Amino acid sequence: MMETLTVILQVLESTLRVSTPLLFAALGGLLSERAGVINIALEGMMLMGGFGAAMAAYSTQSPMMGAVGAVIAGVMIALFYGVFVIEMRSNQIVAGTAINLFAAGVTPFLLKILYDSSTSGPSLPLELRFSSAPVWWSWVCVLCIWALMKFTPAGLWIRIAGEHPEALDSAGVRVKRVRWVALLLSGSLAGLGGASLSIFLASSFSRNMTSGRGFIALAALIFGKWKPIPTAMACLLFGLFDALQIRLQGVVLWGNESVPVQFIQILPYFVTILVLAGVIGKAKAPTALGQPFEHG
Repeated sequence: MMETLTVILQVLESTLRVSTPLLFAALGGLLSERAGVINIALEGMMLMGGFGAAMAAYSTQSPMMGAVGAVIAGVMIALFYGVFVIEMRSNQIVAGTAINLFAAGVTPFLLKILYDSSTSGPSLPLELRFSSAPVWWSWVCVLCIWALMKFTPAGLWIRIAGEHPEALDSAGVRVKRVRWVALLLSGSLAGLGGASLSIFLASSFSRNMTSGRGFIALAALIFGKWKPIPTAMACLLFGLFDALQIRLQGVVLWGNESVPVQFIQILPYFVTILVLAGVIGKAKAPTALGQPFEHG
């Protein structure tokens, strides 16, 4: 009985840890998409954030400065993305895909220049990594964004920017400015999601270490119907499957045979496909999501 309880507690702890990057990224996606900007670029923002965090932590010998580096990297890539989708009114799906490809290509290029390796950065000792802080930060962010969206004028502006931007413009609030702020906040949160990978769950930055987590965060956002608390619960659900696939690797299920590790590793992605395919029911996106606004 005690052994079973110990295993359950270990899985729950692992769920909280591995869901942290998803939670940061999903909250970032929530802000930008509620403001009307599709954020397919979450994967690239996380990747750049993870790179910025690891490099800053290694250079300054401080994990807190690593978090700052992640935020700066995430904001910079969000700024780059915003120029195309907000100012130039480019197709947001295409531009977001381009950002993801850019991040996947530029990070190994920078690794090669800085550390003569295109696969991973220098290993970080334990004192340069977070032990639990990102978990607490992510849930503080959930509460703050819930309060922002529910009780503040800024949250109302974000919601209207994604539902009826013309009404917001008529009220004298600049829609583009609201979308810019939401997108830059999205980049900073996604950057922290990347930092949670490189200086929290891992000991260094490695090539393509996000492994599709940006897209899983998008699935959690859809599952949560663009609302902070349900989105957080969806991240926990995906984190649970990720924790289970880690726990099940090498476990003997019958006789002396175990499930091939490749089948276990695809579990979180299989669940993501089910969500995106609409098994959990159709979610209504913000009305003006993906629609450029030409005036203010």
